[in-house]
Amino acid sequence: MTVNEYLRQIDSVIENGKYKDNWASLSNHKTPDWYYKGKFGIFIHWGIYSVPAYGNEWYSRNMYNQKHREFEHHIETYGPQSEFGYKDFIPMFKGERFDAHRWIETFKNAGAKFVMPVAEHHDGFAMYDTEFNRWNSKEMGPCRDVVGELKDECEKQGLTFCASNHRAEHYFFMGIGTSFDSDMKPDKEWFDFYAPAYYDEKVGDKTISACDIIDEFGATDEFMSDWMVRICEMIDKYQPKIVYFDWWIQNKCFKPYLKKIAAYYYNRADEWGEEVTIDFKHNAYPLSTATLDIERGSLGSVFPYPWQTDTAIGKQSWGYRADNEYKTTYEVLTTLIDVVSKNGMLLLNVGPKSDGTFTDEETKVLAETGEWLSTNGEGIYETIPYKFYKEGEHEPSSGMFSEGAVAYDEKDFRFTYKNGAVYAFQMKPSKSITLTSFHTDRCGTCVENVEILGDNEVESFVCDREGLRIELKNAPTGDLPQCIKIVLE
Repeated sequence: MTVNEYLRQIDSVIENGKYKDNWASLSNHKTPDWYYKGKFGIFIHWGIYSVPAYGNEWYSRNMYNQKHREFEHHIETYGPQSEFGYKDFIPMFKGERFDAHRWIETFKNAGAKFVMPVAEHHDGFAMYDTEFNRWNSKEMGPCRDVVGELKDECEKQGLTFCASNHRAEHYFFMGIGTSFDSDMKPDKEWFDFYAPAYYDEKVGDKTISACDIIDEFGATDEFMSDWMVRICEMIDKYQPKIVYFDWWIQNKCFKPYLKKIAAYYYNRADEWGEEVTIDFKHNAYPLSTATLDIERGSLGSVFPYPWQTDTAIGKQSWGYRADNEYKTTYEVLTTLIDVVSKNGMLLLNVGPKSDGTFTDEETKVLAETGEWLSTNGEGIYETIPYKFYKEGEHEPSSGMFSEGAVAYDEKDFRFTYKNGAVYAFQMKPSKSITLTSFHTDRCGTCVENVEILGDNEVESFVCDREGLRIELKNAPTGDLPQCIKIVLE
């Protein structure tokens, strides 16, 4: 099917479906129950950038930016960019140990309910079989339909398949490579890999920042139509239950296309009999038309709409980096608890090596997270926020890219609610517990029973005007958060 044929199909589906390409119609969209109840999913950044494994997943851009350390590293390691460009990493990206079954089994054992591979990153290399991009993992590199294999395994093992697409930024992402003598020459047979490679000489290496201004540097209609068709082809071929978009789509040039993609996707899902949504950042979509995502950050309180935090176990890079530093299981779990208490879901990223294996650090965190959720997941899955989400002074900063280690103590709690019970997560476990938020005066809460999830037991509890005081039989043996189930009268 050609681009123009696909554009006609998109118009036809919207014309004949219940969702139209306007915000009023799209505002009738509902967050999927499976998503809201599942709470926890796995993000996967795997691509060509895992071969150099240096800097971060933006290597494809930064290796051409003379102000970045990746530029000199590339010359020292691989040679000048005019002789060895980003395209030349593709034959080195073999994925010879990629095992979709093992990947999904690992994520399922980690307690995840949905899985989201990056189908295409800013570098323009598609990790799936597509008619509209010859630079893809089915034809080159691993020579496998990575996204398709992961989808099949998700279905076999009972996890929900989703997909992320970051191609929008490809319009300008690698354009700085056209500003000097590199392999990025329009007359070369490989230039369609880098194209359009937009670059503005007036702002130089600040082109990305300039493009991020909402009403400037919009993409061409030709690029936008091609981008929309690629997204809709991915939707039709793989039927992901979430389509995730990264930044830049908040630029005003995307607005009519975002409406069309949402209407097309939601109408297609209606045909499939499935619940789906779109994840977005900034103000790309109005609330109630799609799901807000906060990258590497949090919200400061309970949000009225279900929302998502996406973050990574790796601290310096979403993709594999040889010298990456990693979060502890404690950091991951306290993030999960905090997000869920505020009506959110967590999408946790892993960055596999170029051969398709996971790092020891990520493997350890996934295994320990799964072990903890097997005991405490009752207070996470299928819960809703309680009338107050926290007790204690310590909490993460609010906003995008605001994450950092939080010095929780034994007075810090987060709360969720389900089926007449409040789940109180003590962020730093102790044997003697006091919850001042629970008390028996006329504005308080009456408690019927208290139990702790896991191997420990409640020795005694008293609920009066001073609060709920709990004594456990044994001192906690580890430092991971513990969950107290409070059954209300």
